[in-house]
Amino acid sequence: MSVIWYTLWFVVAVGLLVTVHEFGHFWVARRLGFKVLRFSVGFGPPLFSWRVGRADPTEIAIAPIPLGGYVKLLDEREGPVAPEDLPRSFTRKPPWQRILVLLAGPGFNFIFAILVLAGVLWVNGITRYLPVVGVVTPGSIAAKAGLVSGDRILAINGAAVDGQHEVLFGLLDAMSSRGNADLTVRGSNGATRNVDLDVRSEAARRHLTVDPLGGLGFQFWVPAIPPVLSQVRPDGPAARAGLRGGDRIVSVDGHAVKDWQNLVAQITPHPGTTISLTYLREDAAHTVQVEVGTAKVGGKYVGRIDADGPTEISYPASMMRHRSVSAAAALASAGTQAWSMTALQGRLFWRMLLGQVSLKNLSGPVSIAEYAGQSASAGVTSFLGFLVLISLSLGFLNLLPIPILDGGQIVFQLVEWVKGSPMSERAQALGAQVGIALLILLMGVALYNDIARQFS
Repeated sequence: MSVIWYTLWFVVAVGLLVTVHEFGHFWVARRLGFKVLRFSVGFGPPLFSWRVGRADPTEIAIAPIPLGGYVKLLDEREGPVAPEDLPRSFTRKPPWQRILVLLAGPGFNFIFAILVLAGVLWVNGITRYLPVVGVVTPGSIAAKAGLVSGDRILAINGAAVDGQHEVLFGLLDAMSSRGNADLTVRGSNGATRNVDLDVRSEAARRHLTVDPLGGLGFQFWVPAIPPVLSQVRPDGPAARAGLRGGDRIVSVDGHAVKDWQNLVAQITPHPGTTISLTYLREDAAHTVQVEVGTAKVGGKYVGRIDADGPTEISYPASMMRHRSVSAAAALASAGTQAWSMTALQGRLFWRMLLGQVSLKNLSGPVSIAEYAGQSASAGVTSFLGFLVLISLSLGFLNLLPIPILDGGQIVFQLVEWVKGSPMSERAQALGAQVGIALLILLMGVALYNDIARQFS
């Protein structure tokens, strides 16, 4: 996909979610009688602006830097305020009202995520793919623990699971905590048994937080995927060899290719070498030489040709559970899922600060733009799912007690409420400097991860 495509959907996603966030501040502030001077989507000098409200106008602005936004409230600390407007100044309002305004931004992000997810579930129903084990890597942690292909995972540390996402999140939670996951599984013979995945090494546990399944050494069962190229990335090995989307690979170096998984298995062991690919295009067979690219995955180098397989995977009815839900049930399920994802995000962030979760999990604007473009290409439902995840993350991050974020400002208001007077300007300025430093550090790590992913 092109950089323009990624950038377009990144701007759409960030612009929408920032608008939702800032509208939360704006709406609650107006309802509580604060004077709102400006509602800006984006940073920098306004590209477009207009005023709404005759008796009590607010400037609405669109600015050129689409990485945030702000709601500017009347504040006597920033300049003279007319005597008649003093009761509507931010500093003159009671602390509990200021806190509600600050909470409204993250709150609207959570509400938006829940409503969008509820809409998706109401329209599409709830589909769960059964967590049945597929390939188990010989000699891996999973193999040594006794996990075998065909096992269906029923519970993790006593908590029942009935879908692949629940297993993935459960393993991520367990490995980042104690490094132990006691799986209750049902084998292909119908017998139930326990499989103990125990990782003692702290470094190994941290590595597992990047790729839990791959690190443990197993994957979920997936149906056989035809070895047909759905997309060939420009300037990659496949593109340079003349391969195009729609080509069906039939052999690698003379060895027949059964499905997509088999194709990947034949290419990955040969980084930096030249292989012979035979493919079908419009029922005609062709053979080309492909110089296999190299990528570093999990500490080792593997072969890549920069081509994607089919995006739609058709599961048999026996391997999935689908049910339609009412609007009320969809809303309840969306609320439960949003809470679970946010709580897990909070635990993982805390463990990241303690060094138990790898910093490689932090993603910056480059990775987010890629996810936005890829999800948009996969369809409306996929893009809406992406918006749900990012909206929940935006709400959570803004509640962190970092002074220049909503969470940090809430802390200042709570302190004032308790002590009966504002914190000193010096303390607030120091807090702002610390907050900026922390954000720069986080953004620096995230950007480094983005760059490292591009060059890997």
